Amino acid sequence: MGEIALPNGISNGNINGVNGQSHSLNGYRKSCWYEEEIEEDLRWCFALNSILHTGASQYQDIALLDTKPFGKALVIDGKLQSAETDEFIYHECLVHPALLHNPSPKNVFIMGGGEGSTARELLRHKTIDKVVMCDIDEEVVNFCKSYFVVNKEAFRDTRLEVVINDARVELEARDESYDVIIGDLADPIDGGPCYKLYTKSFYELIVKPRLKQGGIFVTQAGPAGIFSHTEVFSCIYNTLRQVFKYVVPYSAHIPSYADIWGWVMASDSPLDLSAEELDLRMRHRIKGENGYLDGKTFTSASTLSKTVRNSLDNETHVYTEESARFIYGHGKHA
Repeated sequence: MGEIALPNGISNGNINGVNGQSHSLNGYRKSCWYEEEIEEDLRWCFALNSILHTGASQYQDIALLDTKPFGKALVIDGKLQSAETDEFIYHECLVHPALLHNPSPKNVFIMGGGEGSTARELLRHKTIDKVVMCDIDEEVVNFCKSYFVVNKEAFRDTRLEVVINDARVELEARDESYDVIIGDLADPIDGGPCYKLYTKSFYELIVKPRLKQGGIFVTQAGPAGIFSHTEVFSCIYNTLRQVFKYVVPYSAHIPSYADIWGWVMASDSPLDLSAEELDLRMRHRIKGENGYLDGKTFTSASTLSKTVRNSLDNETHVYTEESARFIYGHGKHA
């Protein structure tokens, strides 16, 4: 739930439609501020230069903010999705480990990814012949095409096929199989459009059959901090363990998210490249330099803290539609 607080200290309401007030200690704000409720008793806020756009699609509420610390920031259903200054951390971590662990990835299916940044990182790989980006929300895709200049080249690349559809329906309907399938979905929130795409039945019956021999699935898996990892990260990891032979959880700090973020990579083939092997494949296979990820960084990212490791080892919850877990917040249809 995101709220915009104006310079006089009074809020103009929640950007996803929940009204409220916000006051500074001295009753006056020098800047307009964005405030996001991370938990019931915890909020995260930063100053804005301007509000570039607010709107709503059939599925989600959308806002684009020009923030002082993080540049342009995309907010969906009151949750910050991506910020200009640090989105490269999230997208490099989501894309490159899975692509590099595959011997020669040629075709990739993205579930979600309407912003275009995941496609951008994929298309840097010299082996890629085709990327299918399937997002349910055409308004978000068109919105991001218009506002995110950094991804314009990716959207023009002839190797990219953009499909507007439910990812589950699209994967079921397609006959082709993929070297890598990527879950770049919105977080599972109550009333959001994506939580059914984190379930055991979806992974087992839809995703896995669409992977080629030795194929890899990777998904963003929500907050992975010391206190936040039990929301969904640990159960997404445990759910994938029920479906795939090899499962690797990893995480990185994303400044604009105000937390450590998690991803989970899974396959029936080993996922055990050394830092040196990852670096070698990066040099040979990726155009340009990564800003964040290299072999040692991935080794560090996949070495979780004692607290998180213990939680993941002892997690028993399996994600189903009937027993879904959500991060804090509410979607448009809650």
